[in-house]
Amino acid sequence: MFVVDRLTKTYADGARALQSVNLAVEEGEILAVVGGSGCGKTTLLRLVAGLDAASEGAITVDGEPILGPHPAVGIVFQEPRLLPWLTVADNVAFGIQDLPRAERRDRVVQALDKVGLAEHARRWPRELSGGQQQRVSIARALVARPKVLLLDEPFSALDAFTRASLHDHLLALWEASRPTVVIVTHDVEEAVALADRVVVMRPRPGRVFETISVRAARPRDKLAPGFDKAKRRVLNALDRSLRPTEEHPNPTAGGAELWW
Repeated sequence: MFVVDRLTKTYADGARALQSVNLAVEEGEILAVVGGSGCGKTTLLRLVAGLDAASEGAITVDGEPILGPHPAVGIVFQEPRLLPWLTVADNVAFGIQDLPRAERRDRVVQALDKVGLAEHARRWPRELSGGQQQRVSIARALVARPKVLLLDEPFSALDAFTRASLHDHLLALWEASRPTVVIVTHDVEEAVALADRVVVMRPRPGRVFETISVRAARPRDKLAPGFDKAKRRVLNALDRSLRPTEEHPNPTAGGAELWW
């Protein structure tokens, strides 16, 4: 299990990005995080990835604290961040250099096959489309078989058709080893299509506002009434998360339009 316990992040200038965030994510679960501008979604992922230090609270994976970059946690960023001097296959293999050569080769072949890029193993990143590069970055993160995979809006720069295709590739890779997945996204339809639960966060400071379960079997039919109902629930929670309260009279700088 992956647990975030009373996680708080305050920067040196006094700005509080997160306040007492609590999350418990089951093994193999896919969790989506959505929320308004300033709700600390990316800060949360950076803390879980060990790329930044929490001000208060703890993060554990199977009871082991995450105090810095950890082999149990993989991350995929908005940009593919591939190494241009390495081939596609070598980029995927970059994080598993300590494995025996035969096992490393087998893992890379399987990962590239899952994302539909087996025939591109010897190509250079510059020779791939944006969608293909992002598929390589997903394969690179999952080839190490992390217990927790973090995705920070990995499909936001892609067109709708490519994004839908990558959803299928991601789920195919996830099925192979069932890591716990946490995906930050501004796309409500994407959150409902992929996640078992959607966490809606309230901004300034970021904290959990509501958690919505999505129980439909995968692959999910986006035209089904249940899908539309779940999507409306998330949208409604997002709108309510941005309304002012007595404690936080101005949670956003400009209103509900900031959640996307």
